[in-house]
Amino acid sequence: MWKLAVGFVIFAALALWMLSKGGDIDMSGEKHGIEASPAASAASH
Repeated sequence: MWKLAVGFVIFAALALWMLSKGGDIDMSGEKHGIEASPAASAASH
């Protein structure tokens, strides 16, 4: 059981490290309205 806990901690640390190295990652969810990215609205026109 302790191996599962250690594996999860290592996996979580690796995932956080990869996300921090990824650059511009938006974890805030779906965007609706004016605050949506300009690239998405330019592609639809």
